[in-house]
Amino acid sequence: MAELIDLNGIFVDGDWVESKDQDPDGEVRLVQLADVGEGYFRDRSNRRLTQEKAVALRCTELRSGDILIARMPDPLGRACIYPGGSAPAVTVVDVCIVRVCAIEPRWLMWALNSPQVRGEIAGYQSGTTRKRISRGNLAKVAIRVPPLAEQRRIVAVLDGLISRLSAGEKNVDLARLRVAALSAAFFDSIESQLSAVAAVPLGGMLAEPLRNGHSAPASADGRVRTLAITAVTQGRFIDRFTKLTSADPDRVKDLWLRPGDILIQRSNTPELVGTTALYEGAENWAIFPDLLIRVRLNEDIVPRFAALMLKSPSARRYFRSRAKGLAGSMPKIDQRTIFEFPLRVPARETQMEMVNRADEMAGVIERIDEAIGAVERRSANLRMSLLADAFAGRLVPQDPNDEPAAELLARIRAEREAAPPKQRARSRRTKKELPAPPTRVTGGDYQQEALPL
Repeated sequence: MAELIDLNGIFVDGDWVESKDQDPDGEVRLVQLADVGEGYFRDRSNRRLTQEKAVALRCTELRSGDILIARMPDPLGRACIYPGGSAPAVTVVDVCIVRVCAIEPRWLMWALNSPQVRGEIAGYQSGTTRKRISRGNLAKVAIRVPPLAEQRRIVAVLDGLISRLSAGEKNVDLARLRVAALSAAFFDSIESQLSAVAAVPLGGMLAEPLRNGHSAPASADGRVRTLAITAVTQGRFIDRFTKLTSADPDRVKDLWLRPGDILIQRSNTPELVGTTALYEGAENWAIFPDLLIRVRLNEDIVPRFAALMLKSPSARRYFRSRAKGLAGSMPKIDQRTIFEFPLRVPARETQMEMVNRADEMAGVIERIDEAIGAVERRSANLRMSLLADAFAGRLVPQDPNDEPAAELLARIRAEREAAPPKQRARSRRTKKELPAPPTRVTGGDYQQEALPL
């Protein structure tokens, strides 16, 4: 990448801005990792800090047209163009900022999202639990640079084709919203039907006291299969969402799952805390971890009905409102919150009738979701095919009259070498806009050139 940065460009990481540095009333936007999409700016976050704090931290102010590269998943290395905004903006340290003037920024952004470059980035990733790539390793990634005129031809074609794909993807998003509305309408009808039934605490329906699980380290020779919290998030109790642990069998003998057990996440993100799933598998297949609370009900209530109501929008709102946690930590609910959950319990026949209606609705939604998923996969594959063709020289014609890329890069290098060295009086800087490091240009006078990114 350094060889593409001209005298007025930058190639730097974002800034280390901690929670204590932020201010919801600040004038400066703090762009987050979640804002960086694959080829588009997602605009999801709303973090801010004051102008005074941004100056004190020597933050790099973003400009419209800057390329933002995500140094963490998912996917690793995705890039977009910052579109600018009404307020000044900076970004976080896990986002790399690239500003180029001598080459086409949108071409470089699309190149970074191409399968060829994405594969190179994967080769330089590091980390065990969560992958990342350093800016130093980003600089090692090779990219083939065509002439500037060809870059612009590639951008013109890609922008047109991908904008059509994006329009189709928006229709898919609308379809998902309609599915969510269909589900919400179903629960509204259920709750309306139950409005005349008096609510009672869930704790009054228990066959056993609520129970937290137990978490032990994973072990290759472990004998106790333990659920991962993902099993409840996805509602799928399969071996892939478990691990063998070194838990003491005597200590966990009361934690083995039985059909009809309801599991509730006691800690997760604000959107997922309180997520519920019903276990209907084999007895004693696995135990559950500490982040889950088990609910075992008496015979007055059908477990499938209870699980259905615990998944309703009103239940989700209840759990979110009762969740507690320090800023920056995962919100949590306790056993008391679950015990006090208000539940309207009709006769068993009515419970089963509602469960059957829910099963029919779930089948319809599942079929719609499968169709939507197929469209999304086709769209993603087509996008990758377009990018692969674009950066393999197959999307637009090559013109022998174009100025070779080597000449362009040599000119960038000459301008940089002719510039006086930057002063190192860091205390006078208010922005971290540093010059690119010394670079080299390789190759001769030819149309395409392999360069370190």
